[in-house]
Amino acid sequence: MATIADNSLILIDGSSYLYRAFHAYPESMNNGNIQTNAVYGVVNMLRSMMKQFSSERIAVVFDAKGKTFRDEMYSEYKANRPSMPQELRDQIEPLHNIIRAMGLPLICVPGVEADDVIGTLSSQASKQGMPVLISTGDKDMAQLVDDNVTLINTMTNVVMDREGVIEKFGLPPELIIDYLALMGDKVDNIPGVPGVGDKTAVALLQGLGSLETIYQNLDKIADLSFRGSKTMAKKLLENKKNADLSYLLATIKLDVELDCQPQDLCKAEPNKDELMKLFGELTFKSWLNELLEGGDGKIAAVDGLAQVKAEQRGGANQSMTKSATTADALEVDMSPANIDRSNYEIIFDQDTFLVWLDKLKASDVFAFDTETDSLNYMEANLIGLSFAVAEGEAAYVPVAHDYLDAPTQLDRNWVLEQLKPILEDDSQAKVGQNLKYDASVLARYDIEMKGIRFDTMLASYVFNSVGGKHDMDSLAFRFLQHNCISFESLAGKGKKQLTFNQLDIEEAGPYAAEDADVTLRLHNRLQAALEQDVGLKSIYQDIEVPLVPVISRIERTGVMIDDMLLNAQSKELEVRLEELKAKAFELAEQEFNLNSPKQLQAILFEKMGLPVVKKTASGAPSTNEEVLQELALDYPLPKLILENRGLAKLKSTYTDKLPKMINPQTGRVHTSYHQAVTATGRLSSTDPNLQNIPIRNEEGRRIRQAFVAPHGWKILAVDYSQIELRIMAHLSGDKALLDAFAQGKDIHSATAAEVMGCSIEQVTSEQRRRAKAINFGLIYGMSAFGLAKQLGIPRGEAQQYMDVYFERYPGVMQYMEDTRSQATQQGYVETLFGRRLHLPEIKSSNGMRRKGAERAAINAPMQGTAADIIKKAMLIVDQWIQAEGNGDVKLLMQVHDELVFEVKESELARIEIKIQELMESAAELNVPLVAEFGHGDNWDQAH
Repeated sequence: MATIADNSLILIDGSSYLYRAFHAYPESMNNGNIQTNAVYGVVNMLRSMMKQFSSERIAVVFDAKGKTFRDEMYSEYKANRPSMPQELRDQIEPLHNIIRAMGLPLICVPGVEADDVIGTLSSQASKQGMPVLISTGDKDMAQLVDDNVTLINTMTNVVMDREGVIEKFGLPPELIIDYLALMGDKVDNIPGVPGVGDKTAVALLQGLGSLETIYQNLDKIADLSFRGSKTMAKKLLENKKNADLSYLLATIKLDVELDCQPQDLCKAEPNKDELMKLFGELTFKSWLNELLEGGDGKIAAVDGLAQVKAEQRGGANQSMTKSATTADALEVDMSPANIDRSNYEIIFDQDTFLVWLDKLKASDVFAFDTETDSLNYMEANLIGLSFAVAEGEAAYVPVAHDYLDAPTQLDRNWVLEQLKPILEDDSQAKVGQNLKYDASVLARYDIEMKGIRFDTMLASYVFNSVGGKHDMDSLAFRFLQHNCISFESLAGKGKKQLTFNQLDIEEAGPYAAEDADVTLRLHNRLQAALEQDVGLKSIYQDIEVPLVPVISRIERTGVMIDDMLLNAQSKELEVRLEELKAKAFELAEQEFNLNSPKQLQAILFEKMGLPVVKKTASGAPSTNEEVLQELALDYPLPKLILENRGLAKLKSTYTDKLPKMINPQTGRVHTSYHQAVTATGRLSSTDPNLQNIPIRNEEGRRIRQAFVAPHGWKILAVDYSQIELRIMAHLSGDKALLDAFAQGKDIHSATAAEVMGCSIEQVTSEQRRRAKAINFGLIYGMSAFGLAKQLGIPRGEAQQYMDVYFERYPGVMQYMEDTRSQATQQGYVETLFGRRLHLPEIKSSNGMRRKGAERAAINAPMQGTAADIIKKAMLIVDQWIQAEGNGDVKLLMQVHDELVFEVKESELARIEIKIQELMESAAELNVPLVAEFGHGDNWDQAH
């Protein structure tokens, strides 16, 4: 391995750090004004870098704003890249301020990229005999390596000198530009030569030399021994213009005019006062406490990795409290993974495949992943499979790549025939990243995947549902400090993005094998962390992972839709929307765009003089839904606008869209349920979202009427009655609440009787309505102001209701106070079954955010426990359905606290009682767990 001289000039690619941090650290990190995850991530990486290398010579280089000379050279350069998100743009200035306060030279030069500045400085230093260490994850920088210049990828800790470049690329540094010119770069939109991938580029350069030499010897290419060599000369000749342009675009400038020399780039003393101010503003409490406790602000003195562990465990921007050093703080090994992709195999022949099959059979657990040509599990075709049996030991089996000159691959049917026994073996443990998708894809090939023991997406989600994204790239960065090969770097972006079957196998292989390798590594680390907590381990292994095949079955079953009914409703809605528009124009005495906030502002507040309820950040009167709802209480036009918005959303989201989503093979609509999205553990639904169809208005109920049963079957809906209120009674132990539920009283009438001081028989419908608002309002942490607004009564009257409520139900008040205190102390709350719900803003200096976190702390244990119960019910019911094995009942949907089934009419009486019993057995509370059912020809009738 290359050695790093102590006096090296360290050049840090700040722009590379910036994007890595933004995508890897939790989005929830903020100081109340801006997101701070990128600032935190970059500073943390700088601190770690400075601890590892103690040189005084250093600079951090960033891209400057605006276009560069490459944009002038080629207008399409980086055209595929999306513009910088505003959430990231807002963090650049505070990040630069911190870096300067840390005493580090910071360089931005307009008109060029950070690469060019780094290239110029490294070239100048090398000519002076000064050793240079460049910290970057950019492969283009390999062209800068020479006897004095070395690269380090801080994510993988891999150091590359000249020999390292040759080992990694098969080429010396002086041929890297030629290599990049031939391959092109889909991310930067450098065209390259179509059909030339990594292996082909290396073969050309090794066989003939530089790009210039290759073009001087086109007639010799056919003699080289790589696939497609016979036709390559023609491709090169046809694309010479692109190759020459790509060479210029890929060349890092070495002559940028700079205001400094390499010898000028030295660390200064940190400005401790400025750092304290900046850390305080951004609520980086651990680092601020460090300085307050006497730290000198020198970045080399701090263990950045340990701090990441502390921040990850406690949630964004929280200090490591005393309680977090106890068993409550789950440890994850977050040391760099140092992944070497050179040992991955691509399997083309049966003998090698059978050797790997034996490895799979002999392993205690293996990682498994599929590569397909679509994200739609109902349409995806299998293109390849990857496995990992040990860290670093992974392989890819291509079976359906179909581009021009694609090599001969193993027959897909033969491969699946060999794999079917082991994939369907429940005793053979498998781990994957979102294995639900892989199980659904395999089901299309008549393989029922069993032995699903672990899922890294779910492990991360259970570990901390709000700790960041749970996709593989984010998890690899967060827990392994590793940058995975991105799909976009291989396939491009947007409309021109290639599907996996179109990718060169030599490029696709390492990508696919890495997925399996990284999955196994993540599993090893996250499983070790979850083993430290009995509750979390149980949530993961007893609820989330066993639910994977259940949800896969639900999704693939789908639900029947009456498209004719929806089409008719769409036409009716269209007529109604036109009528509403005409009435709006009449009220406004002019025509206007009902969906334009600016025009609506002018009509409501300037022309009609309605009171301004709330203003936007720019100071303009707000026309958001909350404002319109308040104005609608007194004025007809806002009420009409709201009605129009609601009907337009129903039309576009459901009545127009659902008929188009019917699968032509099954004749049903197939949603996607997501286990790792919500903070509380509830499932979410997309494409289509079946959980947001209104039930309280006629139009929403009519949409539910379009969810139908086939002839001879009925729709059965079973849902838990007032489950969150029952959980509140259980958690609070309030005697009056427990007694009301135990006696089977209507809880809202019972509450009304307590608060109003009358018998339950005397409660009016209005009093019950108010009591219902109180019951549910308190679950969601509603204030007296919120209750007054909802009931349309004075605030003082609402406060009086709440005061009397807490007098009658003192256990509820005590529960709320205890929960707030516990949440503030430990940074999270828990469900009845041990699921942790982290609250990163529970100590926020922003009062509104802190209050919001306190309300979430009260509600989360109830909503999270309800989520756990419905998931346990799904497991119990599915187990019974699979044991029955007669196809008389199918689980179609999960919507909040409800399960929806398709039941054979002749078996309905027996099955609805059985499912009710099963659902009521899902948990033992100190109050009865009640499930109620209904049935009909459609979903609406079942309620």
